[in-house]
Amino acid sequence: MNTPSLEIKDLAFAYPDGNQALYGVNLSVQRGERVALLGPNGAGKTTLVMHMNGIHPTSHGSIHVAGQLVDSKNKESIKEIRSKVGIVFQDPDDQLFMPTVGEDVAFGPYNMGKRGAELDAIVDDALNLVGMSEFKNRPPHHLSFGQRRRVAVATVLAMKPEILVLDEPSSNLDPASRRELADILRSLDITMVMVTHDLPYAYELCARSVILKGGVIVADGSTHEILTDSALLAANRLELPVGFSIQ
Repeated sequence: MNTPSLEIKDLAFAYPDGNQALYGVNLSVQRGERVALLGPNGAGKTTLVMHMNGIHPTSHGSIHVAGQLVDSKNKESIKEIRSKVGIVFQDPDDQLFMPTVGEDVAFGPYNMGKRGAELDAIVDDALNLVGMSEFKNRPPHHLSFGQRRRVAVATVLAMKPEILVLDEPSSNLDPASRRELADILRSLDITMVMVTHDLPYAYELCARSVILKGGVIVADGSTHEILTDSALLAANRLELPVGFSIQ
């Protein structure tokens, strides 16, 4: 039996101020699966994502990525986990800080010991996957917001992760950029977890959806079934855009 890309068991977490953010989350994501993580603000979605690569230490329960335990006390283990779980943040400027696009994409692999022709090939492959090869030598701040988001995706893909985690990938994109990014994400052969309030985007890109509310998973099933359950959506402060219908 194939090892899941992600296996979370009984994950609970409270912040130092006593705020309990997660109450025993169980979630399994198989290799190649695409899962939308839905829920109202304050549901615990970001806290859950921050556990996936050890940003938040696992204080109760366990997380395995491709069979490897996420152990926040083991620095070497965390370094390896962070290469396996690539997070694309909502604001690409949080990830782009080098003088050129190519240097931004090279940053992660360089710090993992890649050099020379091997590093160049990794950068070129990652930029090709997101359709940004021609911008390799451009400063990131000269690009449009949508282009910067695609470069941010490339910086993560360059690490060849097991799981691509996207935080609100469609936010602040114009319609053309939104469609272009969707085409890119659809073309990738990778396990994907997408945190989003954009329900049509979830429907377009993820066959499965999970709703998190109050630190617990309250629904887990096909995106079609979840988004056609009006009572479930209403109970979790989720709304489809006016005029958007699911057949």
